[in-house]
Amino acid sequence: MTSQATETTERHPSNGDAKIAVRHLWKIFGGNADSVLGTENQSMDRDAIRERTGCTVAVRDVSFDVAPGEVFVVMGLSGSGKSTLVRCLTRLIEPTSGKVVLDGADIGQADPQELRELRRHKIAMVFQHFGLLPNRKIIDNVAYGLEVRGMSRADRYARAREMIDMVGLSGSENSRPGQLSGGMQQRVGLARALAVRPEVLLFDEPFSALDPLIRRDMQNEVCRLQRELDVTAVFITHDLSEALKLGDRIAIMRDGELIQVGTPEELVGRPADDYVRDFVSDVSRTDVLTVSWLMRAPAGDEPLDGPVTAPTTVVRDVVPQLARGTAPVRVVDGDRLLGVVGRTDVLRVIAEDQSEGDSGSAASGAGASTEG
Repeated sequence: MTSQATETTERHPSNGDAKIAVRHLWKIFGGNADSVLGTENQSMDRDAIRERTGCTVAVRDVSFDVAPGEVFVVMGLSGSGKSTLVRCLTRLIEPTSGKVVLDGADIGQADPQELRELRRHKIAMVFQHFGLLPNRKIIDNVAYGLEVRGMSRADRYARAREMIDMVGLSGSENSRPGQLSGGMQQRVGLARALAVRPEVLLFDEPFSALDPLIRRDMQNEVCRLQRELDVTAVFITHDLSEALKLGDRIAIMRDGELIQVGTPEELVGRPADDYVRDFVSDVSRTDVLTVSWLMRAPAGDEPLDGPVTAPTTVVRDVVPQLARGTAPVRVVDGDRLLGVVGRTDVLRVIAEDQSEGDSGSAASGAGASTEG
């Protein structure tokens, strides 16, 4: 049976209408795709559909909105449909059914010329494989999209130098891609995408081939650039820590379906089912949950002279404040008291983390003994 993704509150505020709206999107591979969309077959799981029709359902009845300026992360295991989904957003892969709407315009209705203009001016993609032109200098690689647009050499070089500086590669303008490390090549790919000043950036597992330290640096770079440029982004990854670090909201996919959509703390604090719960079981709640998640009304005998903090403060950051006194931390919005968080509240979260860890260890041990 097709599951319904759990939609929860946005952490990133929506400024007006959605930048991207996806409605009932399907992508089915196989010669009999239309038969899958019949009512009877839609109720079957992916394996049963493949056995009955010979078709593979890569994306199944997916709907979500992306707010202007939001980083929307889609994550899932290999084969979950996330890369197919991001390619459907620009019709690099044609959807079988459903709508993708950008700024109120249905991309599915765009003719080939309109689609080319959309990809040149509004949307840019950054892939895992950098796709750099090996025989061109870095500045020419970064300026390539502007060259395709017909921008003059002087203007496109000026823009390319600006982007090269923005991603921290000044001095490498005249190098060739093969002379750069993997992390530096990915920065070139990012600079090339940014050079066309897109309104939307689509990332398809861009850092998965990089070493851990370089990957962390590139994640920090994306966070910095997104803050500075306020670009809307859809980021595909299979790595939960990357999703938690980058995403305003995260969508978890399984077998082509969206299982849950929510902020990092909503996924960690209120997983929709056992699949999501397993995904987030190794995440420390004190590192993700904010005090707004734990706060409560003060008890009648509790002192209200403790330290104050904002509702967006991560739980781990109030632990030192609680350690210095007996009064609970007051959660305030300006002059308004929203609630309090005491030692017991934080200890409960820590105990839940330990309980999850023990359960995971026990499950791992049981699995190991079974295999043995």
